[in-house]
Parts: sequence; C-alpha cells; structure tokens
Amino acid sequence: MRVLGIETSCDETAVAVVDDGVEIRSNALSSQHEIHGRFGGVVPELASRAHVERLTPLLEEALGIAGTTWPELDAVAVTRGPGLVGALLVGLATAKAVALALDVPIVGVNHLEGHIYANFLEHGPPNPPYVCLLVSGGHTMLVHMPEEHRYRILGQTLDDAAGEAFDKIARFLGLGYPGGPILDRLARKGNPEAVRFPRAMAQSGDYDFSLSGLKTAVIRHIGKEREAGRDISVEDLAASFQEAVVDVQVQKTMAAAEETGVDTVLLGGGVVANSRLRQRAAEAAQGRGIHLLHPSPELCTDNGAMIASAGHFRLARGERSSFDIVAEPGLTLS
Repeated sequence: MRVLGIETSCDETAVAVVDDGVEIRSNALSSQHEIHGRFGGVVPELASRAHVERLTPLLEEALGIAGTTWPELDAVAVTRGPGLVGALLVGLATAKAVALALDVPIVGVNHLEGHIYANFLEHGPPNPPYVCLLVSGGHTMLVHMPEEHRYRILGQTLDDAAGEAFDKIARFLGLGYPGGPILDRLARKGNPEAVRFPRAMAQSGDYDFSLSGLKTAVIRHIGKEREAGRDISVEDLAASFQEAVVDVQVQKTMAAAEETGVDTVLLGGGVVANSRLRQRAAEAAQGRGIHLLHPSPELCTDNGAMIASAGHFRLARGERSSFDIVAEPGLTLS
C-alpha cells in the first residue's frame, strides 16, 4: 500500500510517500523557523498562511522524489489533531481534495501517534507492548501501549512541556528560536553539574511532569548572577538546565517500564532529537536490560512519513475516515 502523508499541525509543512508503512520513498519538509524566529515562538495565523503557500508545491516535490504519480497512490493519511486549528484545516482540506480526486481512502491520524510510529519507519512494524516517552511541542507524556493502537496515558506534564521550556529559556537568553537545538549545542560544551536546578516531581510517586518551576528557577538564577555582577556561562547554564529536564524524564520512563513489565521503550517527538536525552536514556536502558528504540533526528521533528506510517497501519486494519472529518486541536491520544 502506497500512502501519501500530510502533516500541518504546527510550523512544519510536510508531505511524504511511504510504502507498506515502513519504506520511505520521499519525506519532503518546509520549515517555518525563519517566519516565527523573530517572534520567539509560533504565530498561528502566520503558520496557517505559510501552509497554504507551501503545501501544493511540496506535494509535487514529494511525488517527484518518490518517483511516483498521482494514480499510483493508494490512500491519503493526514494529521487531524492535536495542533493549531488553522494549520490543521489546511492539511485536512488538501488531503480531502486529493483523496476525492483520486477516489482513494482517507484516514485521519493523531499527531502524537505519528511520533510513536516514526520508530517503525526505521525499526520495522510494531510489536507491542511498549512504554513510550512522548516529548513533542506542547506535550510531555508517558504512555503504555499494550497493543497496537491502544494507549493508556500513565502521566503527563501539569504545566509547560519540555519543548516549551527549552524555547522559553532560549528566548529569555536571547538565543533565538527554536530553543531546543540551540541549547543542546551549547550544553555539549558546558558542565551539567555547574548549577543544581530542581528536579521537579522527581519523587512525586507518579508519572506526571512539571517544568514551570524549573523555568522560574533558571530565570531567577540568571537574575541573581547579573545583580551580583558575575558573568554567566551560557554553556554551563544550558547543560545544567538540560540535565534537570533529562534526569526526571529518564527516571520516570524507566520506572514506568519496570512497573508495566515491558522490555522495550520507545522515544518520540521533537525533543527526542536532544543528544543528552538519547545518551542518558540509552545508558539507563542498557543498565536495566531494556531495549530502547528512537527515530533518527530527522524523523523526530514533525514529518509526513510518520503520519503516512501510522495511517497505513490503521488502513490495514480496515479503518477509514469520512470526508466530513474535522480538525481536533485538542485531540487526545487515549
């Protein structure tokens, strides 16, 4: 089955062609970072307009790279949520038009499920059970996947998600947007033990996360150092902040794997491209005999291939969406 995947949930316009849910024929992407960078975050109206401008040329590009034609597509998969409602509507309208013109099925995909299925593009078809750490945009959560397409949320962030915290700290320091990759690069040159920032909810006894207090602690530390006339090592600050985030994420992920009895852990979402998170998770998994899977960095960020993959496996079990499918900005995974 050859599936066209369309992803427009936030600030990445993405189109891909994927065969049988695991073979990527093309994975075209147009980032909007140059648009939103000067604002320090995503402006929804600008994101929607950029999707309108970029999606049609990107469709042609994806088919050209894949070496395929429109009639060779068997189905269309599209993100229906969660995300920015205007951005989602652009992708849905386009997907409906393509599916209607080609007389092929359309299936709506949960964006978060797409991040889970990014793993199977590189590691083969799903074979649950798993525990999944999803760290994507405004979401930070731990999910138990006892079987395919069945999810039980074990815990999630009570305030800021990890990606939001990285962006806010980078913006406060005047480093630019998106903050995650910038802080990751700086942290590689810094000392993660330079400042002992709080590990929020590390001992809470559950699988929830909180990052607003950590963000506040970092900002207060910067203010105190500046008031005292001391120079701030941005590299040490980035490494210490990053370590506080990663510590709790890895600790709770491994605890969830132990409690649920799974022997495989998946990582998914844009923040999973963070080099320290991947390193610490790999070390913790190895020490516990757990098999750790994560996508390559280019498949961690929003992309069309993950949507096509998730859509394929839903189509294969007979699922179809009607043409009155709507955008669901608050769509939940469970």
